[in-house]
Amino acid sequence: MESVVFIFSLIDCCALIFLSVYFIITLSDLECDYINARSCCSKLNKFHSEAPAYFLHGHGADDSRATGGSPRRCAAQKARSLWMWVVPELIGHTIVTVLMLISLHWFIFLLNLPVATWNIYRFIMVPSGNLGVFDPTEIHNRGQLKSHMKEAMIKLGFHLLCFFMYLYSMILALIND
Repeated sequence: MESVVFIFSLIDCCALIFLSVYFIITLSDLECDYINARSCCSKLNKFHSEAPAYFLHGHGADDSRATGGSPRRCAAQKARSLWMWVVPELIGHTIVTVLMLISLHWFIFLLNLPVATWNIYRFIMVPSGNLGVFDPTEIHNRGQLKSHMKEAMIKLGFHLLCFFMYLYSMILALIND
């Protein structure tokens, strides 16, 4: 059972590393002016801004006119995208943290807890007028681009550290089984 926990954590950590690298590349493209702020933020927020709109506005005719489809197809697309990309970093990291708590790996749980708490806090504290965690009108203000870039780099380092910890723990668990 312990090896299954670490195999899942290792796979999840690989996905989180991929997301961190994707965030770094996209933010670097914005910093170098290869893409504009709106396309950068829409890539990084990927369906974060659509999820609340789906629940707040429903799937009426206004949504279908904006996307060029029928209301039923529009609702199906939003529901599908909601389950495909609802803040994968938040969900992935929270699942690993809870798994470590349930499997009684206290050190790894306590190591993951601050990052999971930060992800939840960042998601919950999005101002009401913003499109998501990354807002195109504010990303160049007050050094937000630099702070988002620094956060992505720190998370990449953290996920790499966790990757090797999970790999070592998985090998030990497989040897002991």
